[in-house]
Amino acid sequence: MRKIYYAAAALLMFSCSTKKAETLPETFQRINTEVLQNSKAYATLGEATSTIGHRLTGSENGFKAEEYTYNKFKEYGFDDVQYLEFEVKAWSRGNIEVEIDGEPVPAVTLGHSPLEADITGGLVDMGNGLEADYAAKPGAVKDKIALVYIGILDGSPEGLNNLHRSEKTAIAIKNGAKGIVIINQVANGVLLTGTASVTGELIPIPAVCIGKENGMALKEKLKTKGVNAHIQMTNNSDLIRARDVVATIKGTEFPNERIVLGGHLDSWDLATGAIDNGIGSFSVLDIARAFKANNLTPKRTVQFVMFMGEEQGLLGSRYMVEQEIKNGTIENIKYMMNLDMSGNPIGINAGGKLDLPDFFTSLGAEIQKIDTTFQNKFTNRSGLHSDHQPFMLEGVPIVGVISNLDRSIYGCYHSDCDDFNLVNEQHMINTARFGTMILYGLANADQLPAKKMDSETTRQFMIENDLKEALKIGGDWKWED
Repeated sequence: MRKIYYAAAALLMFSCSTKKAETLPETFQRINTEVLQNSKAYATLGEATSTIGHRLTGSENGFKAEEYTYNKFKEYGFDDVQYLEFEVKAWSRGNIEVEIDGEPVPAVTLGHSPLEADITGGLVDMGNGLEADYAAKPGAVKDKIALVYIGILDGSPEGLNNLHRSEKTAIAIKNGAKGIVIINQVANGVLLTGTASVTGELIPIPAVCIGKENGMALKEKLKTKGVNAHIQMTNNSDLIRARDVVATIKGTEFPNERIVLGGHLDSWDLATGAIDNGIGSFSVLDIARAFKANNLTPKRTVQFVMFMGEEQGLLGSRYMVEQEIKNGTIENIKYMMNLDMSGNPIGINAGGKLDLPDFFTSLGAEIQKIDTTFQNKFTNRSGLHSDHQPFMLEGVPIVGVISNLDRSIYGCYHSDCDDFNLVNEQHMINTARFGTMILYGLANADQLPAKKMDSETTRQFMIENDLKEALKIGGDWKWED
């Protein structure tokens, strides 16, 4: 009897030791099935927008959002969940009145405008608000108010690179303007907010946004006569505390190597921020849930980060990177994946110098076998003004998804129409399942497709991506020319 027992035990041990390891396609199929059945991204975003509302950094709503996502990570089975608290001066809006030739015009204040302003002056049409527009009219806005289009106007010269509203404001300030009026590019009077500061500090002039129709009518009027504007506003700037929320799964083979997946949880205060960036940050939350639900244990440590303060100057991501540099651990971050207004992925964008150029298309091919909704497109580009930026400037390779969303939803970006009714549930499910596959494939790779870039390689990558001018305007260009 004892011999039979030992034989059975030996057989059991042999069968356990020879159990076939799950292949990547099998893991992806398992992820796909689970997320299709159990995704919580749409439901949690719906709950948060209805019970919390906007998620402005430093506000009571922002605090509630931080707490909500912390508790969700715990609910999904994470033992290691931390708040990364930072203290900064944050901005919030007060009152605004804009009159043009004595008539009131609907407008919203742009972030980091002065605490008080009351100015009157002539409007000057500065076109796209780029350096070339001011060079063509030297001294034109000195002690006047610049009128600038937020995008690139039809009929502009070919090949122009647009700049962020904050960079256009910085150029106006440099040229002596005492105020700036930015024309939104979305029809039907939609008003846009967002920071007008490249540094996250208060700017010295009032900055406002007006609707497209009113702005274009002003441009026509200025062709034949002068126009005066009166801008009066009050705002607030207080020392606030905010918290990034960080959940961690420790790697099995390379625990000191980390892959960071982040999305900014904060939003502006005009609406609920469902698109910017609810669809990104609540997809991050669901990808974290999928890792736990599928018992995914990658070779490298994975950190899921809900950043706060992105809208007011990448405050949370800058703080995290500063702490990593201070602690001597920035070298441990091997990749940063960012989801900002991302959804319904059809491909992968990877920034950095790729040692394995076929890695992401090979990974994407496995995802495409699961569902041809994912078209396996690939790009190797990068931009600015989201939470990947501080990591990228330290040479950390970045990755994101190529989205296939209804472009009309972006019209409510930073506006009072950015609400949950714009969100497509299937698109969020697609972000969660494909995003989980991309993140797991990267974190579990035998060899990563790119290494952290040294300073000179990072500089060259910024130049190749036409980012030097914007980084210089924003004070983030750390290299000598």
